[in-house]
Amino acid sequence: MNDNEFGPNFWLGNAVLGLALVMLLFMGSMWETFGPLAMVLWAAVAGLGMYLVMLKPKP
Repeated sequence: MNDNEFGPNFWLGNAVLGLALVMLLFMGSMWETFGPLAMVLWAAVAGLGMYLVMLKPKP
């Protein structure tokens, strides 16, 4: 049985996606502060999180 099924990139990606979720919860106030840049910043964070989750762990 493989106990190390998920690598550190998977867990880091989930943490970054959690940050993206928190950003969505506060998107209204972020939009007032940053304007359209808030959506660009959220998309970049969500994209980075998905990239890290999708990376294959090294054998």
